[in-house]
Amino acid sequence: MTGHTGAEPPEWLLECEVNLHADLPDWFTRFEPPDDPPRRSAVLMLFGPGDAGPRVVLTERSETLRSHASQVSFPGGKLDPGETAVQAALRETWEEVGVDPSEVEVIGSFPDLWLGPSSNAVTPVLGWVREPHPLRVIDRGEVARVEWVPVADLVEPANRFTVKGPSGYVGPGFDVADLFVWGFTAQLLAVLIEAAGIDVPWDEAVRRRLPWRFVRQYLHGRGGRR
Repeated sequence: MTGHTGAEPPEWLLECEVNLHADLPDWFTRFEPPDDPPRRSAVLMLFGPGDAGPRVVLTERSETLRSHASQVSFPGGKLDPGETAVQAALRETWEEVGVDPSEVEVIGSFPDLWLGPSSNAVTPVLGWVREPHPLRVIDRGEVARVEWVPVADLVEPANRFTVKGPSGYVGPGFDVADLFVWGFTAQLLAVLIEAAGIDVPWDEAVRRRLPWRFVRQYLHGRGGRR
């Protein structure tokens, strides 16, 4: 550990990386990146203390972005030349929502995942801030909104459902903080919750329709926008 003071990270967060690798979900195999991906990125799954227990940072991407516009995501972006995934995740989080890298305790990372629509190999990095940290949108061209979301709200069965994406992929979804979380971010949250051992039974038969704005963006992208 580092010399940070403040709230200790919960045991489930410290253990989830080891637990995940011990029983790796097939999602990581199905979406394993190619050996030499054209683009590399990293996201920071950033947790911290809150009045209702641990919280996680979620952002809503700008509607003007060419890729994954308006979708809920973790802070992150592409690696600059010479950067590691951890360095990129910390830098992007600072640039997007104002969390100083020196305040983040890096817990570990998950295996890389392939995002086909953007031809991107993404490394999910796990982090913890020991003090409650204010968030702010730095660049509205990148981020429209940022929220601390209680982990308890993500685990709550009433906030969970399955959703079919425009490509036909069926995966988990979350309805938290007036955010419709689906796709890559929702799947990452789901595997983390399970690996952390904090999952509770929920009704996977509950289906939610994907909001039209996401379908429209997908169809627009298929028409040639990159």
